[in-house]
Amino acid sequence: MKKFFSFERMITPIIIKIFFWIGLILSILTGIGVFIMGIIMGFNDGSSGAILLGLLGGILGGALSFLLLGLVTRIYAELLILAFRINGTLTDIKQILEEK
Repeated sequence: MKKFFSFERMITPIIIKIFFWIGLILSILTGIGVFIMGIIMGFNDGSSGAILLGLLGGILGGALSFLLLGLVTRIYAELLILAFRINGTLTDIKQILEEK
């Protein structure tokens, strides 16, 4: 508890990891939503060409949105955690220098 109240131990990296997983789940749901909307748009026209293009567009759009949103979420989380890793490394260096 002492480390918690003196801010020696950071809890934000744990929260960032939780937000990363939430963001990854949201990117999966968005990819599925884009896929379903592509199929619905294809079936609304009714022709076989539109259905095929809707299916193809849904698959490509869903996969692309999942990959891009997942990548952006990962990069953002890594940048946030990087600041805390730098802080931890600097704290270790400070402790080593104080011991000498």
